Amino acid sequence: MAGERQARVADRIRVVLAERLEKGLRDPRLGFVTITDVRVTGDLQHASVFYTVMGDEAHRNDTAAALKSATGMLRSEVGKNLNTRLTPTLEFILDAIPENADHISALLREARERDESVAGLAASASYAGDADPYVKPREHDDLDDDEDEDAQGEEVRDDRA
Repeated sequence: MAGERQARVADRIRVVLAERLEKGLRDPRLGFVTITDVRVTGDLQHASVFYTVMGDEAHRNDTAAALKSATGMLRSEVGKNLNTRLTPTLEFILDAIPENADHISALLREARERDESVAGLAASASYAGDADPYVKPREHDDLDDDEDEDAQGEEVRDDRA
């Protein structure tokens, strides 16, 4: 039950912050921000807000500074729209989703290239030994070279093979 309430509060904080950031702040350092996730502690007193920013490292740093300076105003906005006794403190954390996605894409591309090179080697490969390395049982005639009858009429088997 507490987990459901945490999830509802986190979702409400995400919506309130997204709407407020969509309206814009008066800070020119703020870039194109997307709120990706909000996690609230069990006592609902602290919220970790994960966000991504379009742009390079300079845009990310400027946006982080803008969000840090606007934390108080954003917290009061959350307090007005949240029906809780206490307004949670906000901590903005840059989400590493784009970097992780780029890293995973690079790994998948490398794996595909290796698979193609192995497939190329396999296409031109040949067997190191016989084409069919498995020993098959010999077909027997009535009397093979390996089996002879001795003078008494008993069969003698030649186990040299």
